[in-house]
Amino acid sequence: MKKNNKLINLKKLEKVRFNIDKIDIQLLKLLSKRKKEVLKVVKYKPKSKIVDKKRIASMLKKRVSIGKKLNIEKFIITNIWLSMINSFIKLERKKYK
Repeated sequence: MKKNNKLINLKKLEKVRFNIDKIDIQLLKLLSKRKKEVLKVVKYKPKSKIVDKKRIASMLKKRVSIGKKLNIEKFIITNIWLSMINSFIKLERKKYK
């Protein structure tokens, strides 16, 4: 009986991981779209304005608020968005070189 339960749990785990992989692909597609928009922004702002601390703070506040309604912990949103923002800032700087 225990062996059968392990097999059932393994199948369930595989299914959940498959679903996570599908979501990750969707996220990657959205990141690709976001990257294209960020690269458009480079055309309209000077190099000295790459980092807009007021905008970053406003973005984080809005994302955390939306995330709260979606039952996503603040630390998850903050960590992901700060990492994403910093990565795109690096990309923008690279484009100015």
